[in-house]
Amino acid sequence: MLKFIIVLFLLSFNLSAQEKVMDNIPNKNITIEQLDEMFNNISEQGQWDLSQPLLWGYFFTDNDPNKLELVIPKFQAMDYKVVDIFLAEKEEENEPDLFYLHIEKPEIHDSKSLDKRNDTFYIFAHQNGLDSYDGMDVGPVAQ
Repeated sequence: MLKFIIVLFLLSFNLSAQEKVMDNIPNKNITIEQLDEMFNNISEQGQWDLSQPLLWGYFFTDNDPNKLELVIPKFQAMDYKVVDIFLAEKEEENEPDLFYLHIEKPEIHDSKSLDKRNDTFYIFAHQNGLDSYDGMDVGPVAQ
């Protein structure tokens, strides 16, 4: 019984600690409701089997491409493939440069697991001094 209580305490501590960190993260703009809608749309279209790995791409931004370069080894250590660092197109010529880091990995997600992954990446971006975690895309794993 004591083990059970300790485990519950540790789980609640970890959740509340992450929630406290998330409260201080700016630009967390992907909601669980949006993810639920995305997964419902994928299911309704029937293109992809959500019980199998799909290729999930994740995007991070910064005005300094060197800051994005510095986090690449951290992502590689987590088995993410680095796709590219690229300069975003500007709507107006005088806008500052904005660079994207695109990483990807075949994974299985539902809206809850993807919401947790997003929270992890919002925290990662914040802790590593990046401008933002900008979101994700998904597609089939190439055969």
